Amino acid sequence: MKPPAKRKRKSSKKRWIQEAIERPGALRRKLKVPPGKKITAAQLRKASKSKNPRTRRQANLAKTLKKISRKRRS
Repeated sequence: MKPPAKRKRKSSKKRWIQEAIERPGALRRKLKVPPGKKITAAQLRKASKSKNPRTRRQANLAKTLKKISRKRRS
């Protein structure tokens, strides 16, 4: 008896990070960080407590992506 065939994932599930970033560079512009410089952890912390809900989401996504990249390096 053959094992059940694996289901194919939709492309949106596979590339969720690329689709989650709707406005590339927007958080950097809001925080007034010049291109080539890194956004510091303190800036991300402050932005994640912003009154603006979009800024909060962008900062939280940046934190999440930072954690993911750390895990992949290890």
